[in-house]
Order: sequence, then C-alpha cells, then structure tokens
Amino acid sequence: MFISSAFAQTAPAAASGGDMQSTLMSMLPLLLMFVVLYFVMIRPQMKKQKEHRTMIDALAKGDEIITAGGFLGKVSKLGDGFLSIEIANGVEVQMQRSAVIQVLPKGSMK
Repeated sequence: MFISSAFAQTAPAAASGGDMQSTLMSMLPLLLMFVVLYFVMIRPQMKKQKEHRTMIDALAKGDEIITAGGFLGKVSKLGDGFLSIEIANGVEVQMQRSAVIQVLPKGSMK
C-alpha cells in the first residue's frame, strides 16, 4: 500500500577503456592530497619524534634540562624509563625520560 513498485533499470553497456581512465582521473585529486599531506604534516612530525628520541637516549648525568612541566634542573640519576633531576639544593624529583623537552648548554643554570 505504501511501498511503491521498483522497476529494474537496464544495465549500461560493458565498461570500456574510457570509463577506467575517468575513474583514475577522479581519484587523482585524492591521491594528490594524500601526498601533500604526507610531505607537509606526517614526515616533519616523524622527523621531530626521531630527534626527540635521540636527545632522550643521549641524556647523561649532570645535563641541565627543561621538562614538559616547566622544571629546570640537573640530571642526578638515570634509569631505563625514569630519571631524577635536582631542581634545588637537596630537592630531587623523579620523572619519566619522555618528559624532557630540551637539554640546555652546560652552565645555563646558576
């Protein structure tokens, strides 16, 4: 009563080479956007992560660092995933190595 009758449509002729070419041309902008996205966003982010990992692996006792929380301190102990930094005379804080965002030149802290 409320459902209308459905009529089958005639199928178009077999796909020719022109249809394949139009399909590729319609996908070209999508492919081009992905390539641009890769070179503008993904690749620089991966490079930045690699530099950060290298910096964290190179930490040594006595390095002066800045943490993600804003602490400025000197590395006093190193572990596999954690490190202790001295933020004041006799005050040590233990934190994850990944929280280090910058290694300062020697003698920056006074």
